[in-house]
Amino acid sequence: MSQRVTGPFDVKITPQKPDTQIARAANLGRLTIDKRYHGDLEAIAKGEMLAAQTEMKGSAGYVALERVTGKLKGRSGSFVLQHNGTMNRGAAELTVTVVPDSGAGELRGLSGKMRIVIAPDGAHSYEFDFTIEPRT
Repeated sequence: MSQRVTGPFDVKITPQKPDTQIARAANLGRLTIDKRYHGDLEAIAKGEMLAAQTEMKGSAGYVALERVTGKLKGRSGSFVLQHNGTMNRGAAELTVTVVPDSGAGELRGLSGKMRIVIAPDGAHSYEFDFTIEPRT
């Protein structure tokens, strides 16, 4: 049975310097992600992002992975979220999905998709639709 949880989250994104000659040549932004989710998902998340800007204002792309650790509706464990985002001249598209079989602890069997909402004042929140397969 699919469930939905919602709530706010705090995020700190920190740019990182390229650490190899190949990373410098790629000319991609690398950033760390430090999040705290609140609500029915009480968790911390740590991750990394790669981003590319283009010469066209409002066009860019990013990919990221974040490991979420905490409680989802009272179940303790962790899972990994995979982000794939693009901006096409200001039009945003973003998918955030649970990496298959990444759920651990009481979150084993978790699958789902998360929607990130950014309010005009910059406040971040999430809508997380998920299922957890029963243990066999």
